Amino acid sequence: MLNVVITGANRGIGLALAKQYLAKGHKVYALCRNSSDELNQTKAIVIDNVDVANIDSLQYSLEKVSTISIDILINNAGVLADESLNNMSAITIDYQFRVNALGPILVTQILKDQLGSGAKVALITSRMGSVADNTSGGRYGYRMSKAALNSAGVSLAHDLKPFGVAVALLHPGYVQTEMVNHNGDISANQSASRLMQRIDELNLDNSGTFWHANGEVLPW
Repeated sequence: MLNVVITGANRGIGLALAKQYLAKGHKVYALCRNSSDELNQTKAIVIDNVDVANIDSLQYSLEKVSTISIDILINNAGVLADESLNNMSAITIDYQFRVNALGPILVTQILKDQLGSGAKVALITSRMGSVADNTSGGRYGYRMSKAALNSAGVSLAHDLKPFGVAVALLHPGYVQTEMVNHNGDISANQSASRLMQRIDELNLDNSGTFWHANGEVLPW
């Protein structure tokens, strides 16, 4: 049985991951700002009031998992604002940076001593953070924050490798979640299943790779 810690686990991909890891007999610590009825009905250990954007409270809010050994840490919490050159806000861009880029790194830093040799860290990023793959523009804050997360994820892979910890940067696909008004092309359950397969295949040799959940290696 593995100890799996998932941020943003109250809905969408995070909830689907929690359910599927539980179904495999693992122990899931479901972190979120606010829990949901659906999450509460699972056997996950729910830890709410975890706001990855709140730097001042993050250390305190993670104390409830400070005594466990973590086998898999999935930094899933994320936020998207639909911005264009003519319609964007420094406030929303800053918030996306704090949630999408800074939050996952701080969570990993706070919990790093609980990641023993053989542990795995998954960063749920997006191909929209790929510079080479940007063919449509827009979404400034989201693209910038995910590109920053990708860069930080490669550094994490280098820094954690001596401790036997592997890091994956994972694009979940275009998933039918509330974040995109359920306009995706695959379900959260399908995405979660693919993400779990990529995490299962993660090792020190392929640590730091930017993967699509379907197994494709994505361009930076």
